[in-house]
Amino acid sequence: MIIKNVFTFFIFFILSAQSTNAQVDFVAPIEGDYIINDFAFKSGEHLEQLRLHYTTIGNPTKDKKGQINNAVLIMHGTTGNGSSFLSKQFGENLFGKDQLLDATKYFIILTDDIGHGKSSKPSNELKMAFPKYNYDDMVLANYRLLTEHLKIDHLRLVMGTSMGGMHTWVWGYTYPDFMDALMPLASLPVEIAGRNRIQRKMAIKLIEMDPDWKAGNYTQQPKQGMTGAILSLMFMVSSPLQWQISAPTKAKAEEMMENTLARYSSTLDANDLIYAFDSSRDYNPQPYLSKIKAPLIAINSADDQVNPPELGLMEKEIKNVKNGKYILLPITDKTTGHGTHSNPKIWGKYLEELLEKSQPKIK
Repeated sequence: MIIKNVFTFFIFFILSAQSTNAQVDFVAPIEGDYIINDFAFKSGEHLEQLRLHYTTIGNPTKDKKGQINNAVLIMHGTTGNGSSFLSKQFGENLFGKDQLLDATKYFIILTDDIGHGKSSKPSNELKMAFPKYNYDDMVLANYRLLTEHLKIDHLRLVMGTSMGGMHTWVWGYTYPDFMDALMPLASLPVEIAGRNRIQRKMAIKLIEMDPDWKAGNYTQQPKQGMTGAILSLMFMVSSPLQWQISAPTKAKAEEMMENTLARYSSTLDANDLIYAFDSSRDYNPQPYLSKIKAPLIAINSADDQVNPPELGLMEKEIKNVKNGKYILLPITDKTTGHGTHSNPKIWGKYLEELLEKSQPKIK
């Protein structure tokens, strides 16, 4: 079912996100780590110890059969981490008392995916010798975290933003009986091609062309390559309307560019960035959409430069999802391009609809 209400798939570059250090108004989060020994990647490579970092909010509850019945998995975008969902904009509009994902009722799991946050990644030690992970590896690692470590064998909801949205599609067809509901935000269930693929390769190529990259063996970040990569990717997650509002003059626009560049140059690592963008290389849920069983609501924004609506891809593919529905949010002064995925005030009513629609029957 397609609805075009007159109402970070890719990089959760967090260009418009709120600080994750903001005071939060919900149950205190708890961080943890899980080590998977001899993790086998789809590439055939192995990692002796794969560390997965995660954050939980709330406590698990069980049904009469002893099965955890209130677990919610939320996955971040490219270059992001689970703690990004603790922001005032996201967490304080979802996890508080009597809100949609009230942390006194739900057990919320926020993961740092492979190559991100405090989980194992190239910049830890191995650099370009780190296994070439992909989205299937990332989903499998999270599945093992849930089942082996947190002892969760069913999820009330799987949702994610940008890359996390793409992982939501993968979860849907890889483990179709594992969840009650699915909500991919700012994503498409098709192979990454066209401008999207080209911009990813551009970012990688700009880094690798910098002599200071040294095939990944740099001692300082390759400044020229990273500058080019960051500037090119800024446009991927940009919102023309919001940028015009924020920077209505030449001076303010150039100041905004320099401040954004400086902020991300100080936090991103070149090898991690290469791996993160390359990990989407063989993503393609399209052939498997009919395997998805759980009710699914996919949400994109009309001003999303990563997933532009004029491609018409979601309208075509959502028909192959038995219980699927597509919401295209119109451009307003509240939408922020790709970053709209992190504003529950805009799409929260659809999450409420999904939770009601997928409410498990009491047996």
